[in-house]
Amino acid sequence: MKNLTDLYDKMIFEGSLQDDRGQRVILKELEKVHHAVSRSNAKSLFFKKTENLKGVYIWGGVGCGKSMLMDLFVKNLLVSNRRVHFHAFMQEIHKSLHKARGLGKNDPLAVVANKVIKNFKVLALDEMQIKDITDAMIVGRLFTLLLDGGVKIVTTSNRIPSDLYKDGLNRQLFLPFIDLIENQLNILNLATEIDYRKNKLRGAPVYFSPLDIDSRNNLDKLWIDLSGNESQDFHLTVNKREIKFPSYSNGVAKFTFLELCAENRGPADFLAIVDNVRVLIVENIPQLGRSNFNEAKRFTTLIDTVYEAGIVFICSAASQPEHLYLDGEGVFEFERTVSRLNEMQSESWGKGLTLSN
Repeated sequence: MKNLTDLYDKMIFEGSLQDDRGQRVILKELEKVHHAVSRSNAKSLFFKKTENLKGVYIWGGVGCGKSMLMDLFVKNLLVSNRRVHFHAFMQEIHKSLHKARGLGKNDPLAVVANKVIKNFKVLALDEMQIKDITDAMIVGRLFTLLLDGGVKIVTTSNRIPSDLYKDGLNRQLFLPFIDLIENQLNILNLATEIDYRKNKLRGAPVYFSPLDIDSRNNLDKLWIDLSGNESQDFHLTVNKREIKFPSYSNGVAKFTFLELCAENRGPADFLAIVDNVRVLIVENIPQLGRSNFNEAKRFTTLIDTVYEAGIVFICSAASQPEHLYLDGEGVFEFERTVSRLNEMQSESWGKGLTLSN
């Protein structure tokens, strides 16, 4: 069985990580869960101790390495496990609930939870946040069923548990879930002053033009640096329509221009996308004008949404912002888009941002 601390030290020695005291504190707690669930899988004498071992809730500022530590934990587990973004997990739960109800099951949520219990001993949920009342109303009983069924939960969040679903509709009905989290999981604050994800971007270009092999290679390199070149299954449902992210990893999303702007998307779609990422990469923005006016209009809405949200925007385009839209209706309005594209390239823009964990 691999020791997580030894693996962490190896990554530091190889130069892929910077030693961090705050991360080591979290690592020690993850090590306890790691050893316990691995031993219980071997049906050893430690099984009863595992029954009483709490899961882990890691919270802290964005960019501090929460997801990296959870990935290190999951990749070296010897038991059945699932690592998934919290939002994607809850969407899967809702779909399974809909199916169970359609089959006339007496307790659909219990049916759904039992399927998770049967398949996984450890559930690793990244970026826990509650924004939807439909999630808020079922998550308490769902987690109770999972924990009672012996599933060990490790989760990350940018918020302390008491701030989850803050100011949400009917929040008083959600408060028992906070009590459950605080009682059943070990609440750990990852305290560090280093924003690792932001450091990878500091001083780096984020706008690449023209659309040539150099631009493509530079964009690919940034994606690899920010995502580890790993993509997770992630999708959103907006007004009963599904938006599938072609490439997503820990708050970093990558789309082509056509995937975002050639389809019939409105402000609600762009707001939902931007609300769930900290870095948005858009490839192959073409020359805009009369021939693609509708796409250009959607692109303008996208940039307004990105700008207002204050996230990092990285792209490759046919030309520099000032020359991207020179002919056709909407040229005057596009001047604001040009201004915002230029502002989002500045290093001062990056200093005020919070990137994904």
